[in-house]
Amino acid sequence: MSKNRIFSFLINKAAPSLGILLGSLIMAAGMNLFLIPHRLAAGGISGLGVIFFHLFGIPAGLTVAALNLPLFIAAWFILGPAVVIRSLLGTFFFSLAIEATAPYLPAATQDPLLAAVYGGVIMGLGLGLVFRCRGSTGGTALFSLILNRITGLTAGQGLLGSDLAVIGLAVFVFGGEAAMYAVLSLFVSTWVVDLVQEGFGTAKAVIIITVKGEEINRRLLHDLDRGVTRLAGRGGYTGEEKEILLCVVTRPQVTQLKELVYEHDPAAFVIIGNAGEVHGEGFREIENRR
Repeated sequence: MSKNRIFSFLINKAAPSLGILLGSLIMAAGMNLFLIPHRLAAGGISGLGVIFFHLFGIPAGLTVAALNLPLFIAAWFILGPAVVIRSLLGTFFFSLAIEATAPYLPAATQDPLLAAVYGGVIMGLGLGLVFRCRGSTGGTALFSLILNRITGLTAGQGLLGSDLAVIGLAVFVFGGEAAMYAVLSLFVSTWVVDLVQEGFGTAKAVIIITVKGEEINRRLLHDLDRGVTRLAGRGGYTGEEKEILLCVVTRPQVTQLKELVYEHDPAAFVIIGNAGEVHGEGFREIENRR
């Protein structure tokens, strides 16, 4: 094996693990700087860590590790070893990083609103990075997969129910106001996780159903310099032969696209939606992780 291939192999294998470690470290910073000092139990096992820390003085990292242990054992038998192995690194390092960084990361603000917003941003950044590297920090995400296998609930329903249960417990422990801040933090972190994984969504996916496919296709290629996929179609009501054009453009090109489409076919049916992530020529290259 050549040196270049060895180097490429090491990068492809090491980069995801390093990304999981960095993401876990960022999440630990968010816990110590914002969530723990302000009693923001924003769902998940990390939220239980905040609750147990303030109720019983148990270190949050210890709670995260202890509560994840039975989940890993159950997941090993219910979901299989592969799921557990992918989650071990993030879970272990997240728990360790919370305690290791706690003495060096005092509360960054005394304002609970700022803590909720910025805590959610940092937690979302860290978790999004972990997810992009195909890792996990265990917790309620793992619990939701177990529930899905046992009860048939979707992973999203299980995750939402678990997080709401933790926030509901926080209402009784810390009061309604702290719980409302926690909900805000959970919302922000969820939005940031999607942003980290999908980007800002500046691309638009366009579907054009028209009888002037040749003319519109030519204009899209020439005027917008965008590739087009042409499909044959038939109207369900009229039975009329139509052409379906699929194209992805940038946001600034949308107005120009609509103008040129309706210039050739005022009766065209045009669907425009957000494309959260686009890979290929003219956009992002496909990530190669083997």
